[in-house]
Amino acid sequence: MHIAQEKLLKLLDTQNVSGLTLRQIGGKIGETGSPQKIKHHLDQLAKRGLIKIDRQNNTIEKTRGGLSAENNLVSLPIVGSANCGEATYFADGYAEGYLKASKTVLGDLVDKINNLFVLRAVGSSMNRAYIDEDTIEDGDFVIVDKTEKQLRNGEYVVSIIDGVANIKKLFLDDKNQRVVLVSESNEDLPPIYIHQDDLDSYFIAGRVVKVMKQPDELADFRNAAMADALKGLGDISKEEYDYYENLCLPKEK
Repeated sequence: MHIAQEKLLKLLDTQNVSGLTLRQIGGKIGETGSPQKIKHHLDQLAKRGLIKIDRQNNTIEKTRGGLSAENNLVSLPIVGSANCGEATYFADGYAEGYLKASKTVLGDLVDKINNLFVLRAVGSSMNRAYIDEDTIEDGDFVIVDKTEKQLRNGEYVVSIIDGVANIKKLFLDDKNQRVVLVSESNEDLPPIYIHQDDLDSYFIAGRVVKVMKQPDELADFRNAAMADALKGLGDISKEEYDYYENLCLPKEK
C-alpha cells in the first residue's frame, strides 16, 4: 500500500474529512502537491473497499467489515497474502481491503462472518487441491475460518511458520510423531515436516473453507484502468511515477 494511502486511513481514524476539498485533505497528511494525487489515492482505497465515498452527500468514511444492511453484501477483511509454495509472503493481519460477496455466494458461512478473513493465494503449489471442487491457484482469494485451529488430518490450513503464512494440506504422522504439510500440485514440491516437539514454532491461523476464483480477464481490465488513471496525475516525482507505473504493468502468470 502506498504511504499516502496509509496516511489517509490513519487520518480517517481520527478526523472527519467530509466536506473538505482534496487540497485540504492533502494538507492534513503532508501532501501539498496535486489534488489529483489525493483523488487517485482515495479512489484506490475505495476500490479496495477500505473507504466509502458518497459524492452526492460529499462524505468519506472508513469501511467496516460484516453484513451491510443497505445491499445485503458481506465484507470480509483481506489481511494479506499466503504462499502456496515456499514460505516467503507475510500475513501481518492488517486489513488491506475487503472482499465483498452476497449472502447466497457465501452460503452457510454467513453465520460465521465474524470468524472469517481472506488471503490472496500466491504460487501454484496447491493447484490440485480441491475445496468444494475449486482449486487454489495464484491470485485466488482464499476464505479462512480463524476459529478452526485444531490439528486435523487431511484438512487444508493456513499455517504460520516463523511468522510466514502458507496454504498446505495437513497430515498427522503419528508413527513418527510429526506433522506433515503437503503441496498438492503438478509441480514436484517437497513437504514440510514438523516434529511434535517443535510445534511451539508452528501455528495454524485457520482452516481454508472456500476459494473465490478470480477471472483471468479481471487483471487485464484493472491494468487498462490504471494506465488511464496515470495520465491524469500531472507532474510527479520519479518515485511516485515508478509506483504508479508498477500498478499499470501486466502481471506475469
